[in-house]
Amino acid sequence: MNSLTLTEVAREKLTFKNREGVTLAALLERPSTKPAAYALFAHCFTCSKDIAAASRISRALATHGIAVMRFDFTGLGNSEGDFANTNFSSNVSDLICAADHLRNTYEAPSLLVGHSLGGAAVLAAAGEIKEAKAVVTIGAPADPAHVSHLFESSRTEIESKGSAVINLAGRQFEIKKQFLEDIAAQPLQDRIKKLRKALLIFHSPVDDIVGIENASAIFQAALHPKSFISLDKADHLLSQKVDSEYVAASISAWAGRYVLAAETEQTDQRPKLADGEVLVREGDRAFAQDIFTDRHHLRADEPASYGGTDSGPSPYEYLLAGLGACTAMTVRMYAKHKSLALNRVSVKLRHDKVHAVDCAECETREGRIDLIEREIKLEGNLTDDQRKRLMEIADRCPVHRTLHSEIDIQSRMA
Repeated sequence: MNSLTLTEVAREKLTFKNREGVTLAALLERPSTKPAAYALFAHCFTCSKDIAAASRISRALATHGIAVMRFDFTGLGNSEGDFANTNFSSNVSDLICAADHLRNTYEAPSLLVGHSLGGAAVLAAAGEIKEAKAVVTIGAPADPAHVSHLFESSRTEIESKGSAVINLAGRQFEIKKQFLEDIAAQPLQDRIKKLRKALLIFHSPVDDIVGIENASAIFQAALHPKSFISLDKADHLLSQKVDSEYVAASISAWAGRYVLAAETEQTDQRPKLADGEVLVREGDRAFAQDIFTDRHHLRADEPASYGGTDSGPSPYEYLLAGLGACTAMTVRMYAKHKSLALNRVSVKLRHDKVHAVDCAECETREGRIDLIEREIKLEGNLTDDQRKRLMEIADRCPVHRTLHSEIDIQSRMA
């Protein structure tokens, strides 16, 4: 990216669940320093995250400061599930789940990159990933139905018998009738027109799998800002290393204008708050909330089971996190002051509502009360007396005391 220098790359294997509960395999490649941005990469039809082009582009982007997560769609590569039961819509759903995982574990992707049918998938999914500021397609079809030419000779069998086994690149795949129906019903052109994100299109004029006319159709449908780069002499799979590295370098330079500029603009629009003030403001989905302090931006939400979109921890999870963090900090401060051999402290918490009659130490005897269970793990060469003392100190954490004290919450209309 603009002024980024090349850096070493770290690699981490990940897994996450899609909306059907199927475990999908992913790989995160990130720079050794703090990433300038996070990207999500979608591989080509019947390929995997480990195809040479995906691997080379992700690694090269990471050396330019962009962390990239690539994953296997359901039923492909190392992901679980049955490929025969998937379709373009399920691929789009997998992409959105991958973005959710990035958002909840690291940082939401501000850049989406898709190769071949994966390019069509990121165009379709982009509207559901609000943090994405830019989209890149590589050899993408303008219509998902384009892939049907790969099994045109089996179309009659698929439509009459409901499915057929076809051979693609030396591997056999079962294609069901529902797959044909799904790709035929995709309104991709409308989605491209409503993209409202910066778009970069890569395509080779000699691509014999997805013709160059597809790039033209995508470009014509999209609104500005949009850019096109011709991959002269490259094949569809970018099998030559020089082509995939050129793509990565071009993405890095181009994204600097749109991804980093957008993040800087968003930072400049953060509310001005005094030290200790917190602002909570509704986001753009269901129960989603943006949380601002004078220096940080967080996200709160409710899980899907409660009508939310699970884009961040719930309010009670934040409450537990505050108590847990304060507990650990207080214990650490005491251990440091007393030079105790405490290597690590971790706190696991759980909130529940219980019947007051079941609480032997509670003054309230009727109805239900809030119960917070706190499990504190102290690692290190500590004596029993030292451990006992640290557990006593844990109860002196300021947040713990606040929760036990009388609290007066005064509200006024702004």
